[in-house]
Amino acid sequence: MYLRFGWVVGNVGLIGTLIIVTLSTSITFLTSLSIASIATNSPVKAGGAYFMISRSLGIEVGGSIGVPLYLAQAFSVALYVAGFAESLVAVFPVLDIRWVGVVTTLLLGTMALFSTKATIRIQYVILAIIGISLLSLIMGKPLEESHVEMWGVPASRSVGFWKVFAIFFPAVTGIMAGVNLSGDLKHPSRAIPRGTFLAVGTGYLIYMLLPVLLASRADASTLVSDPLIMRRIAFWGDAILLGVWGATLSSAVGSLLGAPRVLQVLAEDHVLPKPFAFFAKGSGPEQIPRAATVFTIVITMISVYFGSLNIIAPVLTMFFLTTYGVLNITAGVERFLKSPSFRPEFKVHWIFSLLGAIGCASVMILINAAATTVAFLFIILIFIWLKRRKIKSAFGDVRRGVFQTIIRYALLQLTRDEHAKSWRPHLLVLSGAPTKRWRLIDLANDLSQEKTLFTVVTILSGEKVGPGKVKDYEKQISNYLYTRKVNALVRVTRASDPFTGAQQLVDSYGLGKLVPNTILLGDTREAQHHEPYAEMIRHFYKAKRNVIIFQDDEAHQRFKKKTLDIWWGGLNENGSLMMILGYLLQNSPKWRNVRITIKMMVNKEEAAGKARENLTKLLSGMRFQFSTNVLVANGESFWSVLKRESAATDLVMLGLNKPGNDFTDYYDKLKQNTRDIKTKIFVLAAQDVSFKEVLM
Repeated sequence: MYLRFGWVVGNVGLIGTLIIVTLSTSITFLTSLSIASIATNSPVKAGGAYFMISRSLGIEVGGSIGVPLYLAQAFSVALYVAGFAESLVAVFPVLDIRWVGVVTTLLLGTMALFSTKATIRIQYVILAIIGISLLSLIMGKPLEESHVEMWGVPASRSVGFWKVFAIFFPAVTGIMAGVNLSGDLKHPSRAIPRGTFLAVGTGYLIYMLLPVLLASRADASTLVSDPLIMRRIAFWGDAILLGVWGATLSSAVGSLLGAPRVLQVLAEDHVLPKPFAFFAKGSGPEQIPRAATVFTIVITMISVYFGSLNIIAPVLTMFFLTTYGVLNITAGVERFLKSPSFRPEFKVHWIFSLLGAIGCASVMILINAAATTVAFLFIILIFIWLKRRKIKSAFGDVRRGVFQTIIRYALLQLTRDEHAKSWRPHLLVLSGAPTKRWRLIDLANDLSQEKTLFTVVTILSGEKVGPGKVKDYEKQISNYLYTRKVNALVRVTRASDPFTGAQQLVDSYGLGKLVPNTILLGDTREAQHHEPYAEMIRHFYKAKRNVIIFQDDEAHQRFKKKTLDIWWGGLNENGSLMMILGYLLQNSPKWRNVRITIKMMVNKEEAAGKARENLTKLLSGMRFQFSTNVLVANGESFWSVLKRESAATDLVMLGLNKPGNDFTDYYDKLKQNTRDIKTKIFVLAAQDVSFKEVLM
């Protein structure tokens, strides 16, 4: 305002300046609407913007904004103190600019350490000084005959409109000063909207008045060339210097109070690593975050004494603007979803919040596209870091509502009949206790690859199992999967026996048109269970569910994932499905180096050549990186060839016959014939899908 406003008026003229002021203030006003909406919905505690964002968009989004916001505020203290020191040394050259900055930081920091109220009272004195400087400017006289054009100086000497806009815009970004003290306010829901609107309104009136005064009292060229033109115009020129000092100190105090409180809440929410947990402690009746304040003071003194912050200053501005943009997104999403929990006293249509977010993003690019990119990359890295840490928060957020809205829309868009080209295996994993049959869950995770749904199912037998135990067990399994970094749904149900329960669940489980299409289960080893097990497989087939039976005789050992044999009998349903499953495994990170071989057996050597040619041509057309091996029986049984050729293979995949009345005997013989194959998968295609079309 003091040093650049004359330059703005001289470059773009009176009308251009008023447009810039109005556009800039419009963006901050829209952000203020969003802030008021969030602040009047539920109690706003310490942490300001970070608290608002994290309680709506989640701890990861809040933390990825909160950490840069703290750094921006902390380094802003150094910027403001350096600005104060520079202007003071310009008047008193005998002073050392670095030591002026250090002493100023210590004085402001000491006040912030021991009394928030006393520090805020200093702001009233600073406000009075700024008021005197503005009054002195109003009472001043023209410096020369004014020749300010409506649209600025001639084009040969002017700077572009949007460049001037970018330089002016930071003058309206201080609306967070009060929000960041949310934990110290008696009535945040009333004080934050009122204070923010008054700040925006007061700033707008002053910024609209000053261009008129400047344009009527000096020539455009003078306004552009003299940064301290206000000092020459004012009734008492030194009042402008006092105003510059007051403005820098006021901004420094605001950031010095706000930054430690953001750091304090980041520590309370465990966003910061455990070694920094001491930042969460508050002292005295005002709960002053002294450890966080001391840390901020140290950062400021080091920055002021040793370095120039001009390089990172644009990135800091981007952090502030990103915070404003995300606040707009927060309010817009909450309002759009119309969640029952979002009932703000100050209601704002989500369109206005969206416009505010778009405005913030546009201004960021206009100000400095490179700094915008750096800021976004920094925020994304923090988000990924927090996501991997899997921080558990004690508060809910809006993400569940967003996901529910998306899911509802997606479910209603699903077509009645699934087309083969869009087919994926949605798995129902009959794992029992996950710790005992983890291989099943691991295989399902490899097949889904975070692209499809799969549900881990446990069936509890016995009439004494109550609903409470079912929910507790579901929670235990969910937590266990979470710790193993497996994203899956969990379903625990009660039944008289596991086989009946599995059939009932397959018939009833699902949501609308989204139901599991493939059942993944292990084998049964107890003789008395063979018949009900076979009946269960028959039921799955009749229900049009594909079946994958995973048998592993060495469940206690970690089997290698280097070789996979698919014993292939042609492009029937089983053959096509096995090739699809092989491809999915090959694209899983754990199976990336697997060598898949399609093995086929013919009776005579005469048929082998043609079979090899057809199989190679077929795989080439399907774009698979599979090997082929056509074997000649020469009177030897299939099971003997299988045992010899796949004995050393890590995993073998075989097709199952369609379940008939004699399926129990067939399955028992199948297990007997493959007993020497340690790890194997039996595949049964039952779904009404042309798996051949998936391959083509």
